[in-house]
Amino acid sequence: MVRKAMLALALVCALPMGAAAQKASDSAPADFIIFFDWAKPDVNRDAAEILDKAAARYAGQPGVRLVLAGHSDRSGPSAVNVRSSRKRAMTARDYLGAHGVPASAMVIEAYGEQQPIVDTEDGVREVQNRRVEIRLLPAN
Repeated sequence: MVRKAMLALALVCALPMGAAAQKASDSAPADFIIFFDWAKPDVNRDAAEILDKAAARYAGQPGVRLVLAGHSDRSGPSAVNVRSSRKRAMTARDYLGAHGVPASAMVIEAYGEQQPIVDTEDGVREVQNRRVEIRLLPAN
């Protein structure tokens, strides 16, 4: 049941997010969010659909940059979680790069477990916190 709910949430995340993304980000809300299975930085089918939409949006808006903010749950040590969140963001960057978004248009941020969507105790696995938020911003 939880898995179905998360898949539905992942598909809806191609739309602008509301309070959840605003809580998770100190700046603009995410335009797209993709989620990751525990200990797997791979882009799954649902994430690929969302990343394809992000690449298409980028192609339709020349002059924007993409901020890829990686996040983690609290299931591991803090330092490991920061590395995991960076690896997730890099995975999203590589996918987008292979689909027409130049590396020079992307910035990676890694927050580890510091900005959860769902507050949990230390050591708890939470799929909504294992994510990459993608914001399209005007190029400076």
